[in-house]
Amino acid sequence: MKKIIVLAGIVAFAFSCSKVAVTGRKQLSLVPDNEINKMSFSQYDEVKNTSKLVADSDPRTQMIKRVGEKIANSVTQYMTQNNLQASIEGFSWEFNLIDEETVNAWCMPGGKVAFYTGILPITQDELGVAVVMGHEVAHAVAKHGSERMSQGLVANGLLMGLQTATSMNPSLTNNLLLMSVGLGSQLGILKFSRSHESEADRMGLIFMAMAGYQPEAAVGFWERMAAAGGGQKPPEMLSTHPSDDRRISDIKKHLVEAKKYYKPQ
Repeated sequence: MKKIIVLAGIVAFAFSCSKVAVTGRKQLSLVPDNEINKMSFSQYDEVKNTSKLVADSDPRTQMIKRVGEKIANSVTQYMTQNNLQASIEGFSWEFNLIDEETVNAWCMPGGKVAFYTGILPITQDELGVAVVMGHEVAHAVAKHGSERMSQGLVANGLLMGLQTATSMNPSLTNNLLLMSVGLGSQLGILKFSRSHESEADRMGLIFMAMAGYQPEAAVGFWERMAAAGGGQKPPEMLSTHPSDDRRISDIKKHLVEAKKYYKPQ
């Protein structure tokens, strides 16, 4: 029986490839969207229940939601124009602000977004929030969470469907979900994570430009992030993110493409 499961997993691994919307890059896809979205929505609810959410009446939360809705609309517009609607099927957008001095934001598979108040001094304004929002939403649109989780399943010898893997080791699969959206770390897949970050930068510029935000603002935001780091970051080979200099250089190159989508509002 075990041999049959392993064989089936190997066959699934060999044929379970898809392409990233926008960039066309091939990616490993062992996890169906409906399965990872279900896990994602459940985990997001847990985060909300265990965190201090900033009230909807707060101007900061209103800004996060406003920017999020604009970026989400631009994603829908891009996908519709390019006949890629299926890639965001099952998305259920939600945007919340968490009162915590963590300099971070993330978007889970299926469009569940969280910003932390700690990043707001660096975003500074709505334009800065749009840079981060576009980037984080791009992770979900590119299905980086599913890809990283697939990589994690392979790394742990679980060449099988997510439901089977979950029944065998629920704790592991839950941890893989958290790592897949940047809420954990695993040295074995850092190489892929850096490529995901760069891909999300490119896609995020397009989405924010279509939403009416000047993509050039991304340069200033990442310069502020670099300054906030104070030079205390690990070498790039040990980091899940590109170096500040490389990221800013790449973003400047992508601006030529992003500007084509800019629509002032």
